[in-house]
Amino acid sequence: MALLRPDTRTDPPAAPGRATRRIGASLSRWFDTGTGAGTHVDPDRIDWWRVAPFIGLHLACLAVFWVGFSWFALWTAVALYLIRMFAITGFYHRYFSHKSFKASRAMQFAFGVLGASAVQRGPLWWAAHHRNHHRHADTQADVHSPVTKSFFVSHMGWFLTPRGFPTDHAVIPDLMRYPELRWLDRFDLLVPVALAVGLFALGWLLEIHAPGLGTDRWQLLVWGFFVSTVVLFHVSVSINSLAHRWGTRRYATADNSRNNALLALVTLGEGWHNNHHHYPGSARQGFHWWEIDITYYGLRAMAALRLIRDLRPVPEKMRNARLEAAA
Repeated sequence: MALLRPDTRTDPPAAPGRATRRIGASLSRWFDTGTGAGTHVDPDRIDWWRVAPFIGLHLACLAVFWVGFSWFALWTAVALYLIRMFAITGFYHRYFSHKSFKASRAMQFAFGVLGASAVQRGPLWWAAHHRNHHRHADTQADVHSPVTKSFFVSHMGWFLTPRGFPTDHAVIPDLMRYPELRWLDRFDLLVPVALAVGLFALGWLLEIHAPGLGTDRWQLLVWGFFVSTVVLFHVSVSINSLAHRWGTRRYATADNSRNNALLALVTLGEGWHNNHHHYPGSARQGFHWWEIDITYYGLRAMAALRLIRDLRPVPEKMRNARLEAAA
């Protein structure tokens, strides 16, 4: 079933009480994702009430024309982009989704919080959807495949619908046993709001005590939170929409995954996507020294400091699979 398809049906209008309950359920899920899914005429239509904050996140970026520019605000945005991208790629993806290394309970929660600050939902939701992606890559059951869906759907339309909202708990039993992760996943709005408030407060303090930096509360909020978050989001999800369309294929995987050096650079290593689909369990996605994988370098540094351990390598047989097949 194609997502976000044009709907030509003439369904009878919903009763006022039912429509009100549906809107109320959508609004309540802003704050508590554990709220029931409610009833929807079509689970593949965008739930506009629920995604209003996501739209507002983008519109808020226009405020750069009012708050102005400072180097401090720009570098704050860049720093938060890099830190949160690493939390997404290193932990949401390589740890929570694929268990490619081991971490303590405190460390997994700390990076779960950092990942949640990227406004890409909670770690359980993210990992569940990603595991299902690998199970059904580029088939009709893959909700964000650009092969079977449109670019818009594969890029972001899929999670704006009621179908994309729930967390499939059945595929993450290893993560469900941690109550702190369940809490973080259920109330996934709390961390981004805390980050936004913190940036606003920092800008206010700098405006008073360090005016030479040329920033203020609103500027730091807009650049540090809204601009940084929106850029981070679209770069992250470009792996779904672009890395299954453009690039090279080293391995004959059953899907259409591609290696894309440019995407690898801006996503800290995630662009070696054909490598990843060939052997998802490795902590390393750049299989060769010339394939820049900044996330892996960061994980190696954390392992050297004994913050994480047991990074899973790429077996030599898997790395050379293409050469063996050609021999």
